Amino acid sequence: MSDAPEKETVTPTNFLRQIVEADLTSGKHTTIITRFPPEPNGYLHIGHAKSICLNFGLARDFNGRCHLRFDDTNPAKEDVEFTESIKESVHWLGFDWGEHLYYASNYFEQLYQWAEHLITTGKAYVDDLTAEEIRQHRGTLTEPGTQSPYRNRSAEENLDLFRRMRSGEFADGAKVLRARIDMASPNINLRDPVLYRILHASHPHTGDAWCIYPMYDFAHGQSDAIEGITHSICTLEFEDHRPLYEWLLNNLPVPHQPRQYEFSRLNLSYTVMSKRKLMQLVQDRDVRGWDDPRMPTLVGLRRRGYTPESIRTFCERIGVGRSDSWIDMSILEESVREDLNERAPRAMAVLSPLKLVIENYPAGEDEEFIVANHPQNAEMGTRAVPFSRELWIERDDFMEEPVKGFKRLSPGQEVRLRAAYIIHCTECIKDPAGNVVEVRCTYDPETKSGLPGAERKVKGVIHWVSAPHALDAEIRLYDRLFALPNPSGDDWKQQINPDSVEVLTGCKLEPSLKAAAAEKRFQFERNGYFCVDMKDSTPASPVFNRTVTLRDSWTKR
Repeated sequence: MSDAPEKETVTPTNFLRQIVEADLTSGKHTTIITRFPPEPNGYLHIGHAKSICLNFGLARDFNGRCHLRFDDTNPAKEDVEFTESIKESVHWLGFDWGEHLYYASNYFEQLYQWAEHLITTGKAYVDDLTAEEIRQHRGTLTEPGTQSPYRNRSAEENLDLFRRMRSGEFADGAKVLRARIDMASPNINLRDPVLYRILHASHPHTGDAWCIYPMYDFAHGQSDAIEGITHSICTLEFEDHRPLYEWLLNNLPVPHQPRQYEFSRLNLSYTVMSKRKLMQLVQDRDVRGWDDPRMPTLVGLRRRGYTPESIRTFCERIGVGRSDSWIDMSILEESVREDLNERAPRAMAVLSPLKLVIENYPAGEDEEFIVANHPQNAEMGTRAVPFSRELWIERDDFMEEPVKGFKRLSPGQEVRLRAAYIIHCTECIKDPAGNVVEVRCTYDPETKSGLPGAERKVKGVIHWVSAPHALDAEIRLYDRLFALPNPSGDDWKQQINPDSVEVLTGCKLEPSLKAAAAEKRFQFERNGYFCVDMKDSTPASPVFNRTVTLRDSWTKR
């Protein structure tokens, strides 16, 4: 298991940590074993990151271990692609399961034998009702359920039917195995829940060996018991399933008695956390795949430029509680903003270029300025930035008729070019439509760093890129996927933010960025934090994704 960075050594407490501490102190457990049990039917999202950090973090902090176990009980929805992406994402977050990689399918034979045990002890029966009929018989929150007409079959008949289900004699949906508990229970999960269903589908790991598969509620607790899990940590929607979890453990000859605990799931604003909805966005091509940088998936966040450190910090900040609540997207954004402020080298990039010509700078000549890669971290070194007569500046940094408080370039005004000279604007050139296409200036050669004029103060500082040396790039400005904080209802897709991505071409970057590797992160001076796109960027055609702006702009909307 990888160690967390030194700055994360202070671990906030929560009710689960207190439970673990008490169990170890009392001697109830000599070590703790947790597990992260994803279903391989999609890519992990930021909500899963909270569970990963919690389960692996508890194991790390209390010298225990955490298992990665795939809940692969529904082959109709599972894929090896999802399995591999999950393993990669857990590693990327900074955690390792070592030799403890498991699959629920590893236990299919044992689970089947335990199902037969329930049948022979009169605790389970084969039901011929359809799924819809089972729902109708289940009752409501205020009315008890109705017993199936097949509930009182003998153990011998049930065992025969169940074995024939396994042998493939019946079609999908023809029969199920149900627990015989209490159709009048106030907890609907105890009203004879389904334990096995028939599914003639090839499994990614077991192939065609099985045509009946256990339900999650049956596989979950028993897999925990087989692996010796001490603290089975789930989100709150499984709280009502805990009585069934315990009923199964109490009625089976399991080798270990795990305990289930629940915590609040992560609800993040301006996105959706439902795997079904995320799948729909991908399938309907509302986004460009699971790793679209607007998606809350870990692969999407990674491609956008989020660091594993920032996600771990975010998960610590939001804490672990027992009450569901919404977390504002700005907290996640601030976590990565703080992290990148420390670790991202600086560079200059002009996103909306406007030509600037320094009339008194020698034509055909250029020079280099040595610029710090990080203003507060000398260990990050320096880089050489070329300078010439013709530069690119941001279009927003020039205003022909400046408004009050405008401190950048306008006719008759001075600004400092970042790390270079002070310039004085003399005029602007317009096209026939009246658009400014070029700005003319003069420079003061005595204002170069190290010369007496370098101390002269001006109100504005702007960034720039030398035109002859500029690197052309595509820059994608990503924003929040949804325009509303809680997209919901039947029309939830209509709430997608139409401005969630803006693609800028012809952007001008300083040449040092040409060698930037995939996923390398930078702060583009005054523009935000950006990452080299890990899929589309090439040295010949670089593509950068905006991770986050320098400041939270949504609070002003």
